[in-house]
Amino acid sequence: MGMADDMLFSIGDLARRTGLTVKTVRFYSDRGLVPAVRNHAGHRRYDVTALARLELVRTLRDLDVDLETVRRLLDRRATLQEIAAVHAEALDAQIRALRLRRAVLRAVARRGSEPEELKIMHDIARLSAEQRDQIVHEFIDATFGGLDADPGFVARMRSAMPRLPDDPAPEQVEAWIELADLVRDEDFRASVRRMAETQAADPDAIEYETLTEEVVTRVNAARVAGTDPTAPEAAPVLADLIARYARAFGAEDTPAYRRELLERMEAASDPRASRYWELLAVINGWPPSPDNMRPVFTWFIEALRADLD
Repeated sequence: MGMADDMLFSIGDLARRTGLTVKTVRFYSDRGLVPAVRNHAGHRRYDVTALARLELVRTLRDLDVDLETVRRLLDRRATLQEIAAVHAEALDAQIRALRLRRAVLRAVARRGSEPEELKIMHDIARLSAEQRDQIVHEFIDATFGGLDADPGFVARMRSAMPRLPDDPAPEQVEAWIELADLVRDEDFRASVRRMAETQAADPDAIEYETLTEEVVTRVNAARVAGTDPTAPEAAPVLADLIARYARAFGAEDTPAYRRELLERMEAASDPRASRYWELLAVINGWPPSPDNMRPVFTWFIEALRADLD
């Protein structure tokens, strides 16, 4: 029957020494994690090895190690180093999840969200990095697929994925939620598709870049001079801009061409496209990039509208 009783511990002794309840010690003992011997009266008794095993079991369970993994360690089917590494990774994942939940709650507090919005925010924010990437890739596929779009620009779009940090700020969570809504918006998708179709019909990239530089220079000069795009003084500037576009596209300056050009300008100037990049910058912690093109094309569009009215 093993050691003398004075060299063994009762189940109550083990409970007092480890701070566990008798019920818990019995649970581990029944599952063979803490082996016992029986004395002459049939009562359980435990030796110092059993005490050491119980203390190890308690420590591992405090770290949320499951019972099967505890058994593998005690049976020498896994090393402590292996188990520690796996559970350190698991704890890292739990910490990241908790930080994200905290950021969502702070965002909710900032926005004064309703319960329905809280659920949406939580569901969207807790997506994995791969799932977030998939949302953006699907948006790019839907808007650029099947078009002869600039491959460099499409590659830039695919490389610029939202990367929420492990401990995001509330504004980063808000930006990701807004971005996820934006790329799922069918009207925005249609707008970007029109932009892509326009770009695909444009002259080669080098010529178009030169044209854009010329337009920026001419319009900024008009803006600096204080020329109102709807005033008669804007007519010569507009005529010069249209002539530059007509030459680049092999077209003739006619009222019909001016209407077509207005449609192209409007399709290419959707402010939501700039917002897309602003949101990515917030999510990824990039420095803000000023949109220097928007005022230029806003002036151009207003001048074209006034001319066609």
